[in-house]
Amino acid sequence: MKMTRFWKLALAVAMTTVVVGSAWAQTPAATPTNAPDAAVVAAPAVPATNAPAATPPPVPPTAKDVNTGDNAWVLISSALVLLMTIPALAFFYGGLVRRKNVLSVLMQCFILACVISIQWVLFGYSLSFGPDIKHFIGDFSWFGLNGVSMDTPHWDPVTGSSYAGTIPHQSFMIFQMMFAVITPALIIGAFAERMKFSAFLVFALLWTTLVYDPVAHWVWGKGGFLGAMGALDFAGGTVVHINAGIAALVAALVLGKRIGYPDRMSPPHNLPFAVLGAGLLWVGWFGFNAGSALGAGGLATSAFVVTHVATAAAGLTWALMDWFFNKRPTVLGVISGAVAGLVAITPASGFVTVMGAIAIGVGAGVLPWIFVSIIKPKLGYDDTLDAFGVHGVGGTWGAIATGLWATKAVNSAGADGLFYGNPAQLLIQLKAVGITIVYSLVVTYILLKVVDVVMGLRAEPQAEKIGLDLTDHRETAYTVLD
Repeated sequence: MKMTRFWKLALAVAMTTVVVGSAWAQTPAATPTNAPDAAVVAAPAVPATNAPAATPPPVPPTAKDVNTGDNAWVLISSALVLLMTIPALAFFYGGLVRRKNVLSVLMQCFILACVISIQWVLFGYSLSFGPDIKHFIGDFSWFGLNGVSMDTPHWDPVTGSSYAGTIPHQSFMIFQMMFAVITPALIIGAFAERMKFSAFLVFALLWTTLVYDPVAHWVWGKGGFLGAMGALDFAGGTVVHINAGIAALVAALVLGKRIGYPDRMSPPHNLPFAVLGAGLLWVGWFGFNAGSALGAGGLATSAFVVTHVATAAAGLTWALMDWFFNKRPTVLGVISGAVAGLVAITPASGFVTVMGAIAIGVGAGVLPWIFVSIIKPKLGYDDTLDAFGVHGVGGTWGAIATGLWATKAVNSAGADGLFYGNPAQLLIQLKAVGITIVYSLVVTYILLKVVDVVMGLRAEPQAEKIGLDLTDHRETAYTVLD
């Protein structure tokens, strides 16, 4: 009876999502002047006899082209994205684990901000955004930020274009660094409480280099094949959330279940910590999405608004799902829904209107809820903090929904179609999602197995029972005085 009610409600929500998105989506606004490069539809051929004069080649930007307002917003956004990792994600995850492992989670998030920042400066940025090699990866031209200017914008002489023509190259670099920092940190939620700290460090460094950096180049780098194919990912639904979410599922399966899972698991040790972390994630995400406009114009405003609206819709939807099926709305449910909404709107945030964002948010409150509340218990895998259920599923929904409700970019068919998206664009999004899932799954599995053979992945059973705070760091989060 309960399952019959569930599927009836799920069908009603799905129908509502489609109707809201299609019937109420607003007419697309003109693309702001500071929007990223969009696909160009070829104009009809003009007879040679009356052809206009040749367009002069584009001129590389100089320091005079830097807009101080744009630069200030991107630098502030960079700080907001760092806030998402430390302390936001650290407290969100830390509050959800058992008290004997809270410091281990905080340490893992904090150390990644250190390790990946150095990796990014040395070679990660060059691999992700540097001069293209075979549409797969960047070269090492920018090793140690060689040639990455602090006062002039980036310029690609091959394509005659720039990543961001109104901010210094180093501003773009530091903004993208914060994405590289948070992505492997998201995976922590799948293996929390049972991976050795030394193995975690090696795996995170290898994964960022061999999984994150190539996928970032495919989608965002000049010459990357997914970007050239027309895949839309405004702020990281594919590069960040699907990528990390699939890696999280693989990690959970390779490491296996925690000792005592699920019968002897205690509830989150500090929900107020988790609420604090979720609230900070919501704030930081404005830098994540609105900052991806790479300027302080109308596109940033639109991304800011739709990010907030989708998050609110998802948090409300998850709470209602809990209320209807479990008889009580929960704090854990509403913050999980809000994070799922943030994840889902990320790839679409530069391309959809407010009503489309509400539709995406409702979907983000339903689909991840199903995976977290129904599918995970039935299949029995131990995704500790639902990194796959929230980020993998939410990111996949958001990337696909971008193909349904995109309004600001000219897609491969050259015009708006279904739900102000386009069937051809939807197919492109599905291809990009599938390619990312397969690549992340295969390479993550190989890396985990290699690290396991070389140094061992999982903490010893006794260490796991005592808690990683004491066994890995010889510290405890709480001291009880008599």
